[in-house]
Amino acid sequence: MLLSRQRRFPRAHRSVPAARRFALEMLAEWGYRGREDDVRVCVSELVTNALLHGVPPGRELCLVLVGDGPLVRIEVRDSGSGNPEVRDAAVDDCGGRGLRLVMALADDFGVTPHRPGKSVWTVFTMDRAEAKDGEEGRGGVVEHARTH
Repeated sequence: MLLSRQRRFPRAHRSVPAARRFALEMLAEWGYRGREDDVRVCVSELVTNALLHGVPPGRELCLVLVGDGPLVRIEVRDSGSGNPEVRDAAVDDCGGRGLRLVMALADDFGVTPHRPGKSVWTVFTMDRAEAKDGEEGRGGVVEHARTH
């Protein structure tokens, strides 16, 4: 059964930890385990990049999680222009390593353009505990983050 959840987050720094919590809660609810630290880092990087470079003022980003068998896809959609760039950061640079981390930790990574904006996504192969009857994750739900 395909599992899918998404939540919108405001253009605010508090959205980064809120997005991490949401992603990890969904993985736990769906029974996915073993790569929580990798997911935590990748969600942090993708949401931070969207906030810094992709979400226009007054807009939100959307974090989407999809579970399909052993695969978990995580995507961050924003409505901004431009595309993420994988950079070569110098040793003393304070930033510029995020997408390299994402590429190293995830099993797949990419960008899907939209009008407007884009989705930056990762895929992880994860172990999944068998769900008991009636405990399958809720699919297709859209939520607004309550990050106060």
